[in-house]
Amino acid sequence: MKRVIIDCDPGNGIAGANTDDGLAIALALASPALSVELITTVAGNTPSETGAQVAKDLLMRLNSSVPVVQGATQALKEDPAPWRAALDNRVQPDMKALWQGVRAPAPVAADGDDAAGAIGELICNNPGQITLVAIGPLTNIAAALQRYPAMAEAVAEIVIMGGVFALDDYIKDTNFGLDPEAAHQVLHSGAAITLVPMDVTTQTLLTHQDLTRITTSDHPLSLFVRDTLRPWIDYSIRTRRLPGSWIHDVLVVAWLLNQRVANGTDYRVDIELRPGATRGKSWRYRNPLRIDVGIPANTGALVHVLHHVDNALLLSIIEDALTQLSR
Repeated sequence: MKRVIIDCDPGNGIAGANTDDGLAIALALASPALSVELITTVAGNTPSETGAQVAKDLLMRLNSSVPVVQGATQALKEDPAPWRAALDNRVQPDMKALWQGVRAPAPVAADGDDAAGAIGELICNNPGQITLVAIGPLTNIAAALQRYPAMAEAVAEIVIMGGVFALDDYIKDTNFGLDPEAAHQVLHSGAAITLVPMDVTTQTLLTHQDLTRITTSDHPLSLFVRDTLRPWIDYSIRTRRLPGSWIHDVLVVAWLLNQRVANGTDYRVDIELRPGATRGKSWRYRNPLRIDVGIPANTGALVHVLHHVDNALLLSIIEDALTQLSR
């Protein structure tokens, strides 16, 4: 059994907020091969407090004692105001009706507000035993690494959903773009890292038909997935011209369960920190570079990057986990 911490920014039940974090949490909780030992939240897709309420409310439905600790409310340096304006107001008033009847998370308190401390202590007290699933901006993780330098060596692996390299209509993604300094610190920490960028997560797709098929169980976890993902799929169909929705974050958890779900290659990876249009943009290359003038040797951090997904297998992994649940 693999022991995991999930650092996330879930928005299930919140009008206009992405639901892939909640699906990732659900898959982890439903999988006997994973032991979820801590969930922490960070400002990203939703404010940190909102994400903590989403996670805590779900665990209360399951009578689960997994602790939920709220974390960073803003990035290390990046101005949070433009991001919050974009993320918290992206759904137009006429589309809020898609969430009508969807249960909002109960306003419950988290089990603390020092996510960085909780992450660092659990990993350092269990060297080599904890895998860190990072599916939001990396603010909490960067702060934990600053406070607990031994964490980079003590963590078994950090699997990150973040970055975008060569995808039409994107210069940067939310997770890295919202806190570029944190992403840079984590990538260069020396920890074993697997990166799951948008280039591969946009190869995923969940349709309404898929959702119906994978949530036939009446278990509270299946009901949570079905009820909260349905409006997001509708929203995605209308705004992204897709036949369903991408399910970015769940690919991280599925890859921990079955690495055949995605192929990967080692790259040198880094992120742009300078002001300007490309601030927050991630980039990658493999040695040897064909043109290396002005580029120091081994620039960037050595990271394993996923680049192709088997979406049918991904959906099968989710379906197998959710349909085997019993009340």
